[in-house]
Amino acid sequence: MKDLRRILLVCVAVALLNVSSAWAFHMCPFCPSASSTLTRDAADAQLIVAGTLTNAKFDPNATFQGTTELVIENIVKDHAYLNNKKSIVLERYLPLEKDKPTKYLIFGDVFNGKLDAYRGVPLSKDSKIDVYLKGALEIKDKDASTRLSYFFKFLDATEVDVSQDAFMEFAASDYKDYRHLAEKLSPESIAKWLQDEGTPVSRFGLYGSMLGHCGKTEHADVLRRILEDKDKRLLSGVDGILAGYIMLRPKEGWEYLRRTLSEKEKDFMQRYAALRTARFFWEFRPDVISQKEVITAATLLIEQDDIADLAIEDLRKWEAWHLTDQILGLFDRKSHDVPIIRRAIMRFALSSAKNNSKSAEFVTAMRKKEADWVKDIEELLLLESTPKPAPAPKSKSPEKPLTK
Repeated sequence: MKDLRRILLVCVAVALLNVSSAWAFHMCPFCPSASSTLTRDAADAQLIVAGTLTNAKFDPNATFQGTTELVIENIVKDHAYLNNKKSIVLERYLPLEKDKPTKYLIFGDVFNGKLDAYRGVPLSKDSKIDVYLKGALEIKDKDASTRLSYFFKFLDATEVDVSQDAFMEFAASDYKDYRHLAEKLSPESIAKWLQDEGTPVSRFGLYGSMLGHCGKTEHADVLRRILEDKDKRLLSGVDGILAGYIMLRPKEGWEYLRRTLSEKEKDFMQRYAALRTARFFWEFRPDVISQKEVITAATLLIEQDDIADLAIEDLRKWEAWHLTDQILGLFDRKSHDVPIIRRAIMRFALSSAKNNSKSAEFVTAMRKKEADWVKDIEELLLLESTPKPAPAPKSKSPEKPLTK
C-alpha cells in the first residue's frame, strides 16, 4: 500500500509540474503548448532535401517493400553523402499517382555510407516549406531577436504548415525574447490579424500581447472589443488580449481585470483567464502592475469556491503570508469543504509555518487529526521542489518507417 501511495503521489506531482511548466520555463505565457518545430527537428537530421518522387519499385521481399527515387530540387541541409547527387534512392516503396508529381521533404541520416531516410513530409505542388526551412537553418544560431524576426515574416504565410510552424517557434520562445521584438513591430498589422475572422483563435494571446507592446493607446479599443465579444471572450488567448489591454491602458485595464475576478457570476474561464493575466504581471511585468497589486487582485478569488484553490496556490508561491488568517479561516467553511481547496489551504499553511505562528499551530493541530493526509501533502511539496532530471538524449534507430 505504501508503494502504491508513493506512485500516486509522484503522478500527482508530475501533473502539477506540467500545468505550470510554461511559467516555470518562461515559454510564451499566452500560447498553447509548443510542439516540436521543423527547425528543431532539422537539428537532429544529418541531411535534408526536397524533391519529386519517381521510379517507385515494389518488392514484396524487401523490408519496406521496395524503393523509390527522389529527384533532388533543393538541398536544405547538405551532407557529404549527397556529393552533387541529382537524386537519391529511398529504401521504401511509396506509391505514385500517374501524371501527378509527388513532392517530399526528406530528413535523413547516414550510417556506414547508407542513407536512412527516417522522415518524409509530403509537399504541395507550390509548397515553400523547403525554402522557409533552409532560411530558418541559416539563422538558427543567431540571437533570439534575429531568429524571431525571421519567423514573424511567416506568421501570415498562405501555406498553413509554414504559418503554423512559425507560430510554434514563438510558442517555444521565452517571453523576454519576443518582448523586445514586439516593441518594434507594426501595430497596424497585428491589429488587422486580430480583427481577421480567419486568424486561428490559438494565436489571439500572442497577438494581443504583441499589440500591447507596440501599440498606441487607441489600439486598446481593438482589444477591449474582443474582450466584450460574447463569441470570443471564452476562447483561448483571452489572457494575452487582457494583458495587452492593460499594457496600453494600465489603470483602465487593471480595473477591468479586478472586476472580472470579483464577479463570481462570470464564467469560470473568464475569471481563470484574468488570474493567468495577473500571474503574467507578477512574473514578468511588475514595472506595469506592482506585485502588491497582483496579490490584492488574486485575493478577490479566495472566497469563490470554484476557483479558490488556484488563487490560494498562487498566493502560496508568492509568499503572501500576511493573508494567513484570511486563508486559514476558509478551512472550516461549508462552501470550501472541498478536497482540492482543503489541500490548497494545507499547502499554504505548511509553506508558511516557519514564518507564521498561526500556520505552525494550524499544522500541529491538523497532524493530530489527519496525520497521513498532512504527510502526503508534505511529500508532494517536496517532490515539486526537487529539480527534474535532464531529459535523456534522443536515440535513433537505423531502420524506421518513413513518417510525416
